[in-house]
Amino acid sequence: MNYPTLKEVEGADLYQLCKWHRFLRSPENEEEVKINNRLFARWTELGGFTPQISKAIGWTPPY
Repeated sequence: MNYPTLKEVEGADLYQLCKWHRFLRSPENEEEVKINNRLFARWTELGGFTPQISKAIGWTPPY
């Protein structure tokens, strides 16, 4: 799974943020750190995982 852009993070819904939060690899450069930090902030602002979203996403990476 590729890192999203900051614009994609800003426009993503909670379901997409949860998928990225669960499956993105650790950041490898400063740009990815910046994206990851904003992703985590938005994920937190929107309430994080719900049991329903966690179950729907599962634990198998989508790639």
